Amino acid sequence: MSNQWKGKSRGSVLGYKIFVFSIRRLGLGSAYFILYFVAFYFCFFTPKSTKSSYYYFHKRLGYSPLKSIVSIYKSYYVFGQTILDKVAISSGLRNRFTYHFDGIEHLNETLANKKGGILISAHLGNFEIAEFFLDELEGNATINLLTTDAEHKAIKEYLDRYIKKSATKFIILREDLSHIFEMNAALAKNEIICMTGDRYATTAKLLTAPILGEKAQFPSGPFLMGSRLNVPVLFVYVMKETNKHYHLYARKADFKKRDAEGLLANYIKSMEWIIEQYPLQWFNYFDFWGTKN
Repeated sequence: MSNQWKGKSRGSVLGYKIFVFSIRRLGLGSAYFILYFVAFYFCFFTPKSTKSSYYYFHKRLGYSPLKSIVSIYKSYYVFGQTILDKVAISSGLRNRFTYHFDGIEHLNETLANKKGGILISAHLGNFEIAEFFLDELEGNATINLLTTDAEHKAIKEYLDRYIKKSATKFIILREDLSHIFEMNAALAKNEIICMTGDRYATTAKLLTAPILGEKAQFPSGPFLMGSRLNVPVLFVYVMKETNKHYHLYARKADFKKRDAEGLLANYIKSMEWIIEQYPLQWFNYFDFWGTKN
């Protein structure tokens, strides 16, 4: 199994229709109930991601075989919850959830300065709802979210009927690297770039560093850009704590200018701290360490 992420999430239009119907007609609780069965499906019918998750829990976190198996199921379940929460929050049910902002002053300061900035996150927690938090922060800065366009178009078209559009702009990650020009243009206009640092595509240049006791590869782009440009760099995570409560973390990166490896090391340190608090919420369901497990 390749340790390169394929750039596309699993799922079908029918599955999303069932969840949206449940949320709108029966409530979020009913949709959560359906997830108990969906999580079992993923345990047995997505063998590659299940094996990768087992390696993560058993080898990297040191869980027993039984605890690792239970954790795989729980992780799938929480992942499903974050998808449902995104649909709920973005379709007008944001007030049904509570939030705790930890380090919000760093975000507000960056936005208020209007000098641009880079936010680096990971596939930890519910990063996809970050855009709805960022829209409400002080400073009225323009947020650009770097994302892949490999999601199934039919799913996007279906969800567009229900999801409220945020003010966040999107920069599509492209194989011809044209997105780099868009990112530079956004920063030149003192806008904010938001990206993840824990997945890479086949064309990406890579950096290697240990995480959770084993070397892994990371895309070099976020760390080269963050270390070379004279803009603030923050690590941002949106973590699910209870069914209807989220905790947003924002931390200033600590690194020397033009030291991409130093920025990566600081990023990994922040990731490991978050993973320690929320081990079920690192939703990187592929062979991240390249173990061919």
